[in-house]
Amino acid sequence: MERFFESLHKAEEKINTIDHIVYVTFPLLKDKTILIKSLLGIKEVVVECINSILQYEYLHKRIELSRDPNQNFELFKKKCSRYYSIEEKEVNLIEKLFDLVKSHRKSPMEFIKEGRVVILSENMLKKTFTIEDIKIFLEMSKNLIKKTKRIFQKIPSF
Repeated sequence: MERFFESLHKAEEKINTIDHIVYVTFPLLKDKTILIKSLLGIKEVVVECINSILQYEYLHKRIELSRDPNQNFELFKKKCSRYYSIEEKEVNLIEKLFDLVKSHRKSPMEFIKEGRVVILSENMLKKTFTIEDIKIFLEMSKNLIKKTKRIFQKIPSF
C-alpha cells in the first residue's frame, strides 16, 4: 500500500516543480528545452498516476495487467477511467501528451518558431505545441493526481 502513496507523493512534488518552471522560469528565459523538459515531466507524472491506479485495481483483483504498456493503457481507458471520474477529454489529452513525447523522442530536429515548439519527424512531418498546451497538460495532470488521491483517501493509512 505504501508504494501507491509514495508514487503519488513523488508525482505531486514533481508537478509542483513543473508548475513553477512553467509559470515562473519559462516566461523569464523563453527556452525551448524548458518546455520540452516540462512536457516530459508531465508525462512522467501522468504515467505514475496511471500506474498507481492500475496497481491498486490489480491488487483488488478487478483487472489483469499485461507486460505490454499499451495494453495496460487501453485497460485503463476502458475500465479504470470511468471509475475514477476521468473524463474522455482528459483521456484524449493524455493520448495527445503521449503522442507528443513519442514524436519528440523520435525527432531528429526541434526548434522554436513564433512561440511554438516545432517537432519534425524523419520524413519532415511536423507537430507543434505552445506554452498554453503545456499549461493545459499541467492542469490535466493536477486533476488526475486529485482524482487518484480521492480514491486512495478511503484507505485508512493515507
